[in-house]
Amino acid sequence: MTNNRYDIIVYGATSFVGQIITRYMHEQYGDGSAADGSVSWAIAGRSKAKLEEVSAKVGLNNVDIIVADAADEAALQKMCDAAKVIMSTVGPYALYGDLLVELCAKSGTRYCDLTGEPQWIRRMQSAHEASAKETGALVVHCCGFDSIPSDLGVHFLQSEAQKRFGAPCEKIDMRVAKMKGGASGGTIASMINLVKEASANPELRTELKDPYSTCPPDHGFTARQRNVTMEYDAAYGSWIAPFVMAAINTRVVHRSNALKDKAYGDNFLYEEAMATGDETRGKRAARMTAWGMGAMMVAMAVPPVRWMLEKTVLPAPGEGPSEKDQLEGLFDLHFLGTTAKGETIRCRVTGDRDPGYGSTAKMLSQAAACLAQDIPDDAQGGFWTPASLLGDQLIERLRAHSGLTFELVED
Repeated sequence: MTNNRYDIIVYGATSFVGQIITRYMHEQYGDGSAADGSVSWAIAGRSKAKLEEVSAKVGLNNVDIIVADAADEAALQKMCDAAKVIMSTVGPYALYGDLLVELCAKSGTRYCDLTGEPQWIRRMQSAHEASAKETGALVVHCCGFDSIPSDLGVHFLQSEAQKRFGAPCEKIDMRVAKMKGGASGGTIASMINLVKEASANPELRTELKDPYSTCPPDHGFTARQRNVTMEYDAAYGSWIAPFVMAAINTRVVHRSNALKDKAYGDNFLYEEAMATGDETRGKRAARMTAWGMGAMMVAMAVPPVRWMLEKTVLPAPGEGPSEKDQLEGLFDLHFLGTTAKGETIRCRVTGDRDPGYGSTAKMLSQAAACLAQDIPDDAQGGFWTPASLLGDQLIERLRAHSGLTFELVED
């Protein structure tokens, strides 16, 4: 692994978020040479012409270009052999990501991505975790807004609870206090594909009701996790409504708990919700949020309506907010933890760019750099989560280079 030509290959550099990542990597690590002790990197994708266009637009001089289609096994294998870490933005991953994960697992290549597709994550774990453990490959899904702030926010709060109380929190509630940013076309495409799969597969519909679906088969968790509806949260002092990313974030947090030898406890409870404010205005906003999410999921399950939404309303893959909107975006997440003795502790995680693009690009890039530089070569191979493998080292990177904060909040 130490003889790879590149520390990191950005696969899918021509996508909307891939271009933001390419620009950020250039700002952080220059033109791809590790001669100064930094990170050696290259960009990759299926179209040489589009890669050259991105390279010229960003102003790259010596960053290599690698051409590899998601279905071209020989090209993908050559790319895996050249990289210590591949970070992929090529989604929906359930449609285009299988082969690359398979080859990384078999080659011992480290891998991270932006997926928020629980059904695909479970399929990849079932099919390729044995290979990854054998070769030493490290696969870390969900390294964007879903689910780094949630996963590392819980990790941070639990670490602080151990320091303060000598015990973990048995329950943590995350509330989205503020969030500003455009919807991701790639995320929408992944949601639509998930709805299509679930509509045709009764077993998948059952699987999606299991909050522990991506945990190892022997996880042993039995605590019944709560589904948030529109209600008033007295502890937070606000009306709350369902949060669209909770379905994937909660699964990642529970897998982290399993992989960390149940450091959060056997009966750990975790939930996420949108905070909409107090009094009448907050109640109205919570009702509209809950109703809107329910209506959208129903609409996407009906083929003619889904087609109309895709063509006329929803952003398409490759579309995203303007640079101005990216810069003006933000997120502010609050975590409220309670121990078995009733002791409470709070923290917040914030980001200084729109969640789906600006902040996500920085989070994925630093996750890849952490995989390349901070995790020892003899680390146990397998399918990990950001908190269970990267943990405090990634938090340090995100604080220093990605505009994220992790801080305790006094009651």
